[in-house]
Amino acid sequence: MKKDRIIIPIASGKGGVGKSIVSSNLAIAIAQQGHKTVAVDLDLGGSNLHTYLGLSNKYAGIGDYLKAKNIKFKDMIVETEIPNLSFVPGEGRTPFLANIPFEQRLDVIQNIQQISAEYILLDLGAGTTFNTLNFFGISHQGIIVTTFETPAVMNFFMFLKNFLFRIISSIVRHDRQIFKLVVESFRSINADEPLTVKSLLELINEKNPELAARAKKTVSYYHPRIIFNMGDHPDDLLMTNKIDRTLQQTLSLEVDYFGFILYDNQIRQAIRNKEPLMQSIPKSPFTICIQDIARRIIKIWDKDINKSGERLYESTKKRYKQLKYL
Repeated sequence: MKKDRIIIPIASGKGGVGKSIVSSNLAIAIAQQGHKTVAVDLDLGGSNLHTYLGLSNKYAGIGDYLKAKNIKFKDMIVETEIPNLSFVPGEGRTPFLANIPFEQRLDVIQNIQQISAEYILLDLGAGTTFNTLNFFGISHQGIIVTTFETPAVMNFFMFLKNFLFRIISSIVRHDRQIFKLVVESFRSINADEPLTVKSLLELINEKNPELAARAKKTVSYYHPRIIFNMGDHPDDLLMTNKIDRTLQQTLSLEVDYFGFILYDNQIRQAIRNKEPLMQSIPKSPFTICIQDIARRIIKIWDKDINKSGERLYESTKKRYKQLKYL
């Protein structure tokens, strides 16, 4: 087993983009390639990852751990029938956990960081609850799943905006004056001068240059990775240049384009059969794309990716031709 575990939080700006399907099948694909993997359901308030792993909802989960005093976190880890793959249920038998207190979130994070595995994939809730934003911050390289539909892309932008402003507010929270400034700036709506990360850091810099420098440095550590789901054609990826410009102008942020998954009409029926897609439709376009992403995670996750948009576009064109879509 690798010396350092790799923790990958997986989020989405909105529901309906296939986040949990992607999370579960990525975990399976990595495990199938011989790596000890744990899938953790952190969609507290809407846990359903077990469904996509072909499991019943009969196991105690994180919700039970947080409510009970006699359960250890390691006891939540369920061995699946898939070699190398384990699973940590979310709510288990304890529902209504959409937002848990800070101390409990910290407890969960610390326990996740102690899980013995090579890869730990965290299926987060859709949207921007405090739970999701905090869990996404576990890693500097979390994954965001989106589709190419305009509402999904807009919500992916909003997710990143909320995430970065949460990071900044957590850094300045001990300075009450600046914290109030950050909160008020974020809540204000001005179409003529929309709030950007750059403009917010400039406001902080006027009051406390040292704090502004620290916030800027912390924000620069984060380098999210994007997986596009339900794509129709490699040319869909031509929009990444526009996305890059928008992210740079509004959030001073760079992302890596990490995966493209073709739309596959076999998925709906396979889900109804309550079987993991990697096993029930192993030769489908969906599973082949998932396998490509899993190999990419294993090979280059901890490396910088230059010109990620161009590289993904070229590799997607090759895969598209191999699948005889042309």
